[in-house]
Amino acid sequence: MTTVEILFRYAVPPTEQVALALARARDVYGVRSLTLDRNAHTVRVEYDATRLTAAVVAGLLTSSGLQLAEELPLIPPPAPEPEPTPAK
Repeated sequence: MTTVEILFRYAVPPTEQVALALARARDVYGVRSLTLDRNAHTVRVEYDATRLTAAVVAGLLTSSGLQLAEELPLIPPPAPEPEPTPAK
């Protein structure tokens, strides 16, 4: 088993009906966990990459009625290095 996490930002907060459909998506073989962060408008899915692909996971979420806006990196980009001050 190869466990992978993927993070998506959603456009519209899920309704009760969408939340129930997402709960059923947790029962899909290969989905290990599904976590909604309502404050950040994100959904994080941990899945078995030997069973599912990122495209299949995104399809599960959209077929549940969740409107995905974008896939987000799990590791934030490094902070830019400060510019050197010119020598006088």
